[in-house]
Amino acid sequence: MQNTNNVKRVRESKLISKAELARKTGLSFQTIDRIEKGYPCRLDTKRKIILALGLKFGDRKRMFND
Repeated sequence: MQNTNNVKRVRESKLISKAELARKTGLSFQTIDRIEKGYPCRLDTKRKIILALGLKFGDRKRMFND
């Protein structure tokens, strides 16, 4: 089951490409793509994305709706 999240919306609002976010997080482009499509990911992966987007880890619930 896919969950909705706000990763794509926030990434695009900051004018960051998927490739740039992948580079900043150390994750693959494919992983970023899957997460933006709503596939689940580990807490550590969420942390990397949140911090790479310049947010605080406390924003996790707002970013990932969990």
